[in-house]
Amino acid sequence: MTTTVAVPRTAQDDYTTVRTAIGVYRISSPLVRVSGGDRYTLLDQFLAKSSEYVEPDSVREALALNTDGTPFAIVLHFEIGDDSWLLPRTPITTEALRSYLDELDTTGDVTVEIEPEGWGATAFEGPRAWAAAAKFVEFDVSGLTLHGVTESSVPSDPTALAHLARVGTTGEYGYLLISNAPEAAHEAAVAAVLAEGGAEVGPEGLARVQAEAGMAVYAAGFAGLPVHEADLAWMIDWNRIGEFTGSDDLVKPTTELARLTALAAPAGTAFAAGTEVTAGGQGVGTVLWQAPSANPDEELVFALLNAPFWVPGLELAAQNEDGAESPLRTVTLPRVIARSLTTRIS
Repeated sequence: MTTTVAVPRTAQDDYTTVRTAIGVYRISSPLVRVSGGDRYTLLDQFLAKSSEYVEPDSVREALALNTDGTPFAIVLHFEIGDDSWLLPRTPITTEALRSYLDELDTTGDVTVEIEPEGWGATAFEGPRAWAAAAKFVEFDVSGLTLHGVTESSVPSDPTALAHLARVGTTGEYGYLLISNAPEAAHEAAVAAVLAEGGAEVGPEGLARVQAEAGMAVYAAGFAGLPVHEADLAWMIDWNRIGEFTGSDDLVKPTTELARLTALAAPAGTAFAAGTEVTAGGQGVGTVLWQAPSANPDEELVFALLNAPFWVPGLELAAQNEDGAESPLRTVTLPRVIARSLTTRIS
């Protein structure tokens, strides 16, 4: 009798799956439902983008700030029927989210529910993700445009409520399934992905793809940086200064300020957070985070670099964890051309 032993998947396996097929994963961040006629007034208190032009059945990404102007969280904002839904993209606990929302003015016709009973979410991303998404809708899945949301079904539970959004984190095709039957929805998503040659993926391989797409913040958080240093100024509606939490303390980025920057390093080298980055032997910045080593071609490191050393193509250096000096090169993001750019939804 022959016994088959399952080979554990590695971060590189998961990375390759997302880059070439489909990776499915459960969303652990707490969902928030905001209902009532005054819900947009509440959202405009803390989201750095106005709700004025938000369309029904859509999803967008928005930044929320602390009262001192530092980033609190990046959240997805869904408009589904008569409700708004929020889902954090960056690491945040339910307790921290509850404390943050409790500080807002919730007078008027508005109700905020954190982790509404029974609701959960699953995501799947990759150049073949559309083929799995097609199993959850009754129309040509190409009709679900980027940032669109539609009613969906859960094949194993006809009574379940579900919504499918076309939104992702990796630069590849991405979809997110929200349901009040989260276990059944997750199992259905896994089955659909496996049928298309994909797999369940873990956080490390996913984090590497996100970092290469320019969103290392999804896994790494903000590292204590203000908006201008974290390179998040593009998420701010600068015409609304003074109108939302923390906006009075924002600093507009200039070419003289330090900035979070991606750097490429030889494969197999590792750098500790806090390591000094040098140019010609002089300190010019600090390593903040290294993406998981899932891409065999190179390491991807993120550092806060002084101006003008954050421009692409500069040769810098830092001491690696083995005590030797290793070369670093500033690079542009996205770092890898997504296969989805040349893969048609059909």
